[in-house]
Amino acid sequence: MMNVMEIDGFRAIIKYDPEIELFRGEFIALNGGADFYAEDIKSLKKEGALSLKTFLDMCKEDGVEPRKIYSGKFNVRVPSTLHEEIANVAAANGKSLNQWLIETLDHATHADPK
Repeated sequence: MMNVMEIDGFRAIIKYDPEIELFRGEFIALNGGADFYAEDIKSLKKEGALSLKTFLDMCKEDGVEPRKIYSGKFNVRVPSTLHEEIANVAAANGKSLNQWLIETLDHATHADPK
């Protein structure tokens, strides 16, 4: 995945901020915010590890689960014409709309980015 750094099993999105001329990392899928900044990748990894440790220590101290827990449900709004097309494709493949979407999203999520 582009612009994703993994530190101790946690993922962070990395972006470059030209205004401050630093890379910024922000951990995702957490029950709170944890970000970090640095000039280069080596320093970014070091700062990320420090930021994550601080976040995890605070979670432990407060008795909070650090990772966000997902329900497995989300709403998606699409144009009615696209909804119809998706339903038709799912039916043509002998699948429910839900099953077809799960398979399609799983494939898109795990596809080789090349």
